[in-house]
Amino acid sequence: MDEVARLLTLLALLGVALTLAGGACVWFLDESRRIRRTLVQALEAEPQPMLIARGRGVGIGFDLPKALVVVTWDRGGWQLTYRLDELTGAELIVDRQVQARAFRGEARRALDQLADPQERVRLRFVFDDPAHPDFEMDLWRPEDDGRRGRYQADEALREANRWMARMESILRRQVTRPAPAAPPPPVAPPVAQAPRAPAPRPPREPVGPLFGDEAFDDDEYEDDIEDAR
Repeated sequence: MDEVARLLTLLALLGVALTLAGGACVWFLDESRRIRRTLVQALEAEPQPMLIARGRGVGIGFDLPKALVVVTWDRGGWQLTYRLDELTGAELIVDRQVQARAFRGEARRALDQLADPQERVRLRFVFDDPAHPDFEMDLWRPEDDGRRGRYQADEALREANRWMARMESILRRQVTRPAPAAPPPPVAPPVAQAPRAPAPRPPREPVGPLFGDEAFDDDEYEDDIEDAR
């Protein structure tokens, strides 16, 4: 009996340990936490403001004091960093129409109707970068209805509208850069030289994969969470 009792106790402890390990793994690999860790790593600070589209594996974060913007996708596996002055504008796309927009140097076009969307609620951020000119985030799709942790249609529309107002405020900010240090006095009179052509800006490349190269499978991720429970 003593051996049976010890065996049952060991099995119970093993079951508890596996449950705790599985829960910790699910917590650590949670989509929102992975995206937030990527944004913090790229900005070297807490992103403020930050937007994460659950179920899409994408997010965007700002560091306004440093004038930086970071976008990430593949559940935080890849990321790109932009200067704030490279952000030229944003659009709110409801179904297949641009319903609101805010661009640098232009008057904001506000959202004038809050009718329930049918296909999608999407935010599109536009950057002054020929290689990676925009970044899209779907806040809602019809398959999101009833799924825990995701925006419903009316919530996504309200959140997107708040972000359009926030983007207008960000685009109005004057990006301040530190003044260059004064050059030392010349020892000899400068020699006239022919003007040089500006050096071309090196192409920006995405950084990643940060968490492995596996593809993002939303259904498989939801199943893993249910199995861990």
